[in-house]
Amino acid sequence: MRKANVLLVTMAAAGLICLAGCSIQTKDRNEKLRDIEFTVLGEESIPEELQTIVEEKKEKEFKITYQDGDFLYICVGYGRQETGGYSITVNDLYLTANAVYVDTNLIGPDPGEKELYGRREEGASYPYVVLKTEYLDKSVVFD
Repeated sequence: MRKANVLLVTMAAAGLICLAGCSIQTKDRNEKLRDIEFTVLGEESIPEELQTIVEEKKEKEFKITYQDGDFLYICVGYGRQETGGYSITVNDLYLTANAVYVDTNLIGPDPGEKELYGRREEGASYPYVVLKTEYLDKSVVFD
């Protein structure tokens, strides 16, 4: 009976050591290696094929990537909004050992602006952002 208890304790300790090792490795893999430089593209600068995809998806929220030659395009759309006056901030775009991480936020219009935009004929808007950066052979994680 005593050998069984020693074996059980040894196996439990080995399991805990393995779990601790996995969490350390995961943390290292998600650690920021460097910021990634990017350009925010206007509609006229978006590749035609990508613009077609964005137009098809703009009604609902979307997160897509597109690769064209030496460039990676990261697109985040926030779907239909009832008024105009929205903007999008890019909080972070960085590289880790296993992925590219991107974090964006939709910022709504100020209350006074919302009233102004609500009176315009066009009404609804479809805010999205397209980021152009160097091509990196990594998965993109949207935060």
